[in-house]
Amino acid sequence: MEESKRKHPREYMLMAIEAMKNSKQEARDDHPSPMVGAVLVFPDGEFEVAYRGELREGDHAEYTLMDKKNRHRPLDGCWLFATLEPCSPGSRNAPKIPCSERIVNARIAKVWFGEEDLALKDDFGGVAFLKKNYIEVEQFDSDLAKEIKIINKPFDDWALWKRNHRIEEEAKAPGLLYQQALNTNIDSLSDEALQLYLKKTGLTMDYKSPEFYQELLESDLLEKNQATQELVPTGNAILLFGKSPRNKYPQASVKAKVYYGTGESDIQSFDDALILIPDQVEAWVKKVIPESFDRSSFTREKVPFFPLVVIREAIVNAIVHRDYTFDGAKIQLEIYPEKIIVKSPGLPVYPNSLEKLQKFTAKSYSRNKKLTLVFNRMGLMEEAEFGMDTYREMRDKYKLPLPIITYDEPDLIITFPRSAEAVRSLDSTEVLSQFNDEELAGLDFVKTRGEVSRKEYEAYFGFNERKANRHLKKFVAVGLVGDNGEKPTSPNYKYVYNG
Repeated sequence: MEESKRKHPREYMLMAIEAMKNSKQEARDDHPSPMVGAVLVFPDGEFEVAYRGELREGDHAEYTLMDKKNRHRPLDGCWLFATLEPCSPGSRNAPKIPCSERIVNARIAKVWFGEEDLALKDDFGGVAFLKKNYIEVEQFDSDLAKEIKIINKPFDDWALWKRNHRIEEEAKAPGLLYQQALNTNIDSLSDEALQLYLKKTGLTMDYKSPEFYQELLESDLLEKNQATQELVPTGNAILLFGKSPRNKYPQASVKAKVYYGTGESDIQSFDDALILIPDQVEAWVKKVIPESFDRSSFTREKVPFFPLVVIREAIVNAIVHRDYTFDGAKIQLEIYPEKIIVKSPGLPVYPNSLEKLQKFTAKSYSRNKKLTLVFNRMGLMEEAEFGMDTYREMRDKYKLPLPIITYDEPDLIITFPRSAEAVRSLDSTEVLSQFNDEELAGLDFVKTRGEVSRKEYEAYFGFNERKANRHLKKFVAVGLVGDNGEKPTSPNYKYVYNG
């Protein structure tokens, strides 16, 4: 029963890929079926292989392994390798049980998956369910994951088309914020907010003129009451321009707190129209950040002064992208001498994901399209949204570590460390504590570029070959960096950030 009897995980990954090539297309489907192979490895080293449709058309590979081939055996402590992410709760019609639930029920110890299942409604929904139930999850080696994606390209292309079609249909359906805000009228909107909107957008009209109201009507921020023909604000308009947005949406607030490092703290709440909040937060931050230095044991020499533009952009992105369906969950800004934290309710929506945010590759897409449109028109945020360019530039432009992006339900959390020491202290895995300041900067460089050659690494930092090699091999040894599958002697060999 010793784990030493098991082979290296890569060997089972290769077996799963070979098995997936035998997968059977479902005759009744009018779209490509995914090709899936799976390997179940017992603690004593014994293993069994299955592929999609092996024993019956449409049966998932994991189901075939666990319920068809090994129903009679306890699976506690087993490893499972699947070329496709196990399907998540809600993805199968009753009485069918999704594979992720079967895995949890079987008490599998660890799962490796090859690629994300793009047919699932939630990004990495199966992976998230496994992790939530304390099952360790890892992805196949990057070169093998690429091979799987090539094999499964017909299915992936169909799944992406299907997902985009669903998103388009959902976008057409009027959500709560797109509907008339009950018991409100034009007088519910703030004169200050409307005047700021006109000023920032360059519209040359009076903020109470019929022309301006028509502008808001065409932007779907106002609607006509069919009975009275009066103009009524939508939920989006109340959030953006309302005198008291929290009367309708109690969660529409930014709660800010500064910790001075001496046991003292100050709290501020920003509850006005959303378009007024960025300037208000910036004015408050401009006042409290110098005080946080002066009262704490940290100095400006040890910790750089934090750029206000970064905090402002993080707050703007939180306001625009947060999920307003989370009642009672507010945006939070926390300022410490050694770090700054922004919490925003809700995970990003497809095509973005937590993993893409963590690798700074998130695309320009928001769940709150009207909020995004208005903030863009006013120049309060970049079209790139999510602040990816600003975050990637933390090292190059501000000499600060990259932000750390995590999720703790219901909040997406962006932590901005203000020193290398802060980065090490924030790492729960203790992996980063092994790196000195130069190595942490080097890891950030690989992370923001995605993949780099040794020569690129050398040139950027001015290191010699020996030092660059030492850094890069250290990143590989702890699993944060892999390669692009080329031979190390190849001129095309690159180091790839795994995360």
